[in-house]
Amino acid sequence: MSTRIATRKGSRFSSAPRRRLLQLDTVLLPGIGFAAIIALWWAIATFFTTLMPNPWEALVANMDYILHPFYRRGPGDLGIGWLLLASLRRVLLGFGLGTLVAIPVGFWIGLSPRAMKAINPLVQIFKPVSPVAWLPIALAIFNLAEPSAIFVIFITSLWPTLINTALGVASVPKDYIQVAEVLEMSPWRRMTKILWPASLPYIFTGLRISLGIAWLVIVAVEMLTGGIGIGFFVWDEWNRLNLSSVFLAVLVIGVTGLILDYLLARLQQWATHRPATQV
Repeated sequence: MSTRIATRKGSRFSSAPRRRLLQLDTVLLPGIGFAAIIALWWAIATFFTTLMPNPWEALVANMDYILHPFYRRGPGDLGIGWLLLASLRRVLLGFGLGTLVAIPVGFWIGLSPRAMKAINPLVQIFKPVSPVAWLPIALAIFNLAEPSAIFVIFITSLWPTLINTALGVASVPKDYIQVAEVLEMSPWRRMTKILWPASLPYIFTGLRISLGIAWLVIVAVEMLTGGIGIGFFVWDEWNRLNLSSVFLAVLVIGVTGLILDYLLARLQQWATHRPATQV
């Protein structure tokens, strides 16, 4: 009896340092990193340039955007929330279209060595092309900024998902395929019961990389095409030499990208029943 009580007390006391260590890892260490960035920003704004506001000045200048993110004061005077939603809509459309193409083509490449030999050189040629290089081609095809932006996001977010899907399908152990052939499983059942579950971790890795690229590309595309969006907001505020709003936009872009990746990681964990890896 005394041994059991001692064990319980020992486990209770041993869990306390563990909780403190977890709090250190999840709260204190990221806080130190953010504090270092704020201190560096403050030092640069104070000692190296007069154009850049310090963090406090940027906060005060952006209070209207922060407190009223969805205001409408005219056709070209919208809160930063509306600009963010416009960019998100373009990103999700382009990313969604890319996903619809990349996953089936990736399965085809992964299953067929001939398809791999035919398509892989095209992937390797087009994959490193900058999104800025695709934009004039898109404008020539569509002659409008909105579909051109969506096309550029589609074409640049296509490759990571396609490559990772093909890699996942090709990495399925041959023994699984041979067992399916022995059991005379139909191609559809083989796809849904063997290839799809085994490839899911690779597919989600590609999806998370593609979504990050899509969110990265939209800022550059909107800077060039104009209109409503967080990217054009950055360029417009820079032209006004309003760096306070530029810093706000950078923070909004970064936090939104973090949230998008977190949501996709949670979806990956739900679909694969495994912890999502860092990308």
